[in-house]
Amino acid sequence: MNIQEFFELSAGKWFSHRTSHHLAFKQAEDGKSDIVIETLALDCPEVIKLCEQYGIEPGLATCGARVSWNGTMEWDEEKHTGSTVLVSVPDADNPNQGKLLREMGYAEKAPVAGRYMMDGDKALTLITEYETMFSEERLWFASPNLRMRVSVLKRFGGFSMASFTSEIRMGGVQPSAQAVEAFNAN
Repeated sequence: MNIQEFFELSAGKWFSHRTSHHLAFKQAEDGKSDIVIETLALDCPEVIKLCEQYGIEPGLATCGARVSWNGTMEWDEEKHTGSTVLVSVPDADNPNQGKLLREMGYAEKAPVAGRYMMDGDKALTLITEYETMFSEERLWFASPNLRMRVSVLKRFGGFSMASFTSEIRMGGVQPSAQAVEAFNAN
């Protein structure tokens, strides 16, 4: 599976349940979200703008997506909503890894470019270094309608958090036959 097939398989509406472990405080909390992932054409103005923002020729991008979320966390009453655009730009010598441009980061609400790697076991690993923290996330599909995610977030001051997330497809856009075939391939 390549990054484009992973994005295509991810398209749709998902229910997400996350358990986060705050290691410094020895506490855990649950969170729930509705997530919508839409693939974007490479000539989409948002994809072109994001590439240009990072000084990257838009023709080097291989896929784009818009991710929107609406959720809650156990410890606060505040709604967590937002959206971001993602664009993959593979390394010239290895298309299974490269830069992942983000309109808005996950851990810090600012634009950020991280690294992605597609593993031989069809998992996507994302590594992002922010100004004050480091994030490593691994995503994979247990089936075309069940996606798993584990992440570690380390603040440079020593605070760490580990999370496990399961995401269940709730309908809407169904994955393309090509993406399902890539999932089913040995």
